[in-house]
Amino acid sequence: MSPILGLQLLLVAGGAIAVAAVARRKGWPAPLLLVAAGLLVSPLVPAVPLDPELVLYVFLPPLLYSAALDSSYLRLRDVKRAVALLSIGLVLFTAVVVGFVVHLMLPALPMPLAFALGAIIAPPDAVAAVAVGRRLGLPRQALTILIGESLFNDATALTLYRVAIGALTGGTIDLMHSGWQFLTATAGGVAIGLALAVAFAWLFTLTRDSLVENTLMLLIPFAAYLAAETVHASGVIAVVIVGLYLGYRMHLRGFGTRLVSDAVWKVTDFFLETIVFALIGLQLVTVIRGISGYSAWQVAGYAAAVLGVTILTRFVWVFTATSVIKLLSRRGSRAPTRQQSVILGWAGMRGVVSLAAAFALPPGVPPRDRAMLLFLTFTTVIGTLLVQGTTFPALIRRLGVSSDQEQYEDRLAEAAAQQAALEAGLAELERLVAEQDNEPDEIQKQVIDQLREKSWRRSLSAWERLGGGTGQGGAETPSNLYRRLRREMLQAERQVFVRLRDERRLDDEVLREVMAQLDFEEAILER
Repeated sequence: MSPILGLQLLLVAGGAIAVAAVARRKGWPAPLLLVAAGLLVSPLVPAVPLDPELVLYVFLPPLLYSAALDSSYLRLRDVKRAVALLSIGLVLFTAVVVGFVVHLMLPALPMPLAFALGAIIAPPDAVAAVAVGRRLGLPRQALTILIGESLFNDATALTLYRVAIGALTGGTIDLMHSGWQFLTATAGGVAIGLALAVAFAWLFTLTRDSLVENTLMLLIPFAAYLAAETVHASGVIAVVIVGLYLGYRMHLRGFGTRLVSDAVWKVTDFFLETIVFALIGLQLVTVIRGISGYSAWQVAGYAAAVLGVTILTRFVWVFTATSVIKLLSRRGSRAPTRQQSVILGWAGMRGVVSLAAAFALPPGVPPRDRAMLLFLTFTTVIGTLLVQGTTFPALIRRLGVSSDQEQYEDRLAEAAAQQAALEAGLAELERLVAEQDNEPDEIQKQVIDQLREKSWRRSLSAWERLGGGTGQGGAETPSNLYRRLRREMLQAERQVFVRLRDERRLDDEVLREVMAQLDFEEAILER
């Protein structure tokens, strides 16, 4: 990497983080603001290249792995029909429809290239939709479907893309061979993912070190992706399988591993996503510069047609798939409601994987055709992000879709579980006290009483959350009062430790240790 390119990427990362910070402070969807900022800045700065290998081999694996690690295997299993119909069926349907439409508009464009474009823009990126949906309280079923679709649809699209590019060099599209290639890539990804998941799970039983385990976790997505891609299997599926497996078994890891893992992947996601969405907008000048031989009206018409077909195709498929799920499911609750179907249909924002695939078109593609495919991909990505992304919150509010009932049920289930856990913990405490040979002295009794009080306080806090965190007449609940006062006490204690450090009566290493203890206690209070 040249120093100039390194400086460009550093400036992009710094600017993207600043824009994302503003978005978080204002409560705006950061991906949309980053794309808009990139579009505005693109004509004013030197072109920042979007390297396909950087996206597919550096950005994509950790983002997929983090999403899978944080997903619920059980919830995904509940909506497996919907996820399969969207991540496989919708991608195939979109690729075929878009391919035919593009071939009709541009008959000089080879048919395999038209279908390659369909495969390129077929998979949505649910990052923006999920971020907005979580903030506005989208029902869990709809969010799970969106997350599941985004986890697996890249595998389908990239496999179709390779098939189309292979047909371009071979001259024809062999459906039998293409189907077999898709099945082998999928099966190979699942097999490699399961094998690596079991291997890493066994390895974690030997480490028992939070720092080592989280360092290994940073390597896992790259190892899974490269292992699968080396044998022409689906690296996307391999990464997702490993993430789901290890995420489902995360309770077997130590508390230190879980605490560090949560922080590590939050930072990793934030860093990579900010750069990725900023890079999308920054490609404006690069994409437009390559267009030649067409009038502005022709180019705008082609872009609008592809964008419209892409959006309409998703709506048609989502409502068809919903009807199929209702017919196949014995329990209608497994199928999305009509309002949820509208939201799923409008949540088709495209992302950087589509752009990376377009930039990765082989050198044999004529420059004029390459420029057109890249432009149509770019306009579809930008169009879906800015048109659908900006209107997505208003649509959710307009339809009145809410997760309020689910949140209440969650709080009720948590309170009941806390009560059961409290009883189990207190029973274990009483058993340990009864096993002591001697009667506890006064200090030991105080410790035992503190343990009982702490358990009751945690259970009480869970029941209080059922009332929204307020007591009768809107008064502050005992748990909230305790947390507020304890936070103020912790802040006063920190000031004392820092003052003693500044007076050289306390070493910095000791200060870090006591600060960590206070920070953990405050983290528990915030939770």
